[in-house]
Amino acid sequence: MDADCVAERAVSPVTGVVRWVVVDARSFDLHTEAVAFLASLRARGCSPNTERAYAGRVALYLSYCRIWRLDWRTPGFLDLARVQQRLIETPVQRRAGQARPGPVRYRSHGTANAIMTVVGEFLRFGAVHGWVPADTTALLSQPKLLRFTPPGFNTGESGQRRQIEAAAFRFQTTEPGYEDLSGEQIRGMIAAAPSCRDRFLIALMACTGLRIGEALGLHRGDMHLLASPRAVGCGVEGPHVHVRRRTDNPNRALAKSQHHRFVPVTADLVALYTDYQYERDRVAVAGESEMVFVNLFRPPLGRAMSYPNAKEMFDRLGRTVGHACRPHMLRHSAATRWLRDGVDRDVVQRLLGHASPLSMEQYRHVDDAEARAAVERVSFLTERP
Repeated sequence: MDADCVAERAVSPVTGVVRWVVVDARSFDLHTEAVAFLASLRARGCSPNTERAYAGRVALYLSYCRIWRLDWRTPGFLDLARVQQRLIETPVQRRAGQARPGPVRYRSHGTANAIMTVVGEFLRFGAVHGWVPADTTALLSQPKLLRFTPPGFNTGESGQRRQIEAAAFRFQTTEPGYEDLSGEQIRGMIAAAPSCRDRFLIALMACTGLRIGEALGLHRGDMHLLASPRAVGCGVEGPHVHVRRRTDNPNRALAKSQHHRFVPVTADLVALYTDYQYERDRVAVAGESEMVFVNLFRPPLGRAMSYPNAKEMFDRLGRTVGHACRPHMLRHSAATRWLRDGVDRDVVQRLLGHASPLSMEQYRHVDDAEARAAVERVSFLTERP
């Protein structure tokens, strides 16, 4: 499908700040309403990755509307259902500059659901500003009675809160589960990493459970790695890392949590950071940056390491070690290990920076050994003294 609307990076010639916009692929005119929607994401403090993903999804919806000669403001129920179905039936376009075409890929039901969620947000945003009629937004949800509720959910005295508004355009999907890494796999990743910087980044995320945005957003002043905090005027005992949400990082790395927290670190992690500092000191311009993770091997040297740089590093590492190496897997691995080792859930919640205890449910994985031990523990075929 030739897109009529596309998402593009827009770089300010004055400040160098990167924004995402939606433009007409033929006239290069900005799509005013879509650009306003993306600006609202920035105003809410959403991450650059969220803005980039939303830009592409809105552009895809607008392209479908133009091809089918629909007014994007007033799609009917069947029009939105058609968009939903086309998302999984249309091959994903090959990226510009890709060397080889590769196999034809199609979107999963889960990906289609994510796109339709953004379409719904875009239309609701338009309704708030008077661009989209209320009749359109009324199509986006339908009443649903919750048969099962999450732990801690208050259904009300007579169960009145069991009825919620659910997305009308959503495929039924199976929970994919979450992948974590064994200790042996993580140690293999650290050993295979080509630089001290990359080894420290992997170990930091595996030992502290930091998100990739939190790690890339660290400033050197956040690294309180001395045994005594008095030298840096900090009241936290022992070596630790401070995680702060900043909206002005040069690489636009953003901590998801609004609340400042600190995470203790071990002596082994401090040693890896020391190795990285020796490596960093050999690149003179790196000393000018206050960011912890910077470019050391490719231009622009000394600039804060970006998320695409980190993703490329993890992709290369995955090919080297022969298994998936996504940054968030290290966070899941840390949380799973803590819970499996009996660390109090409140402590794990604080270390991960979760506001709600319900967010912890996704991290408790039962491995094969635990399942087998449980069955053998109650087996009536085994004689017990």
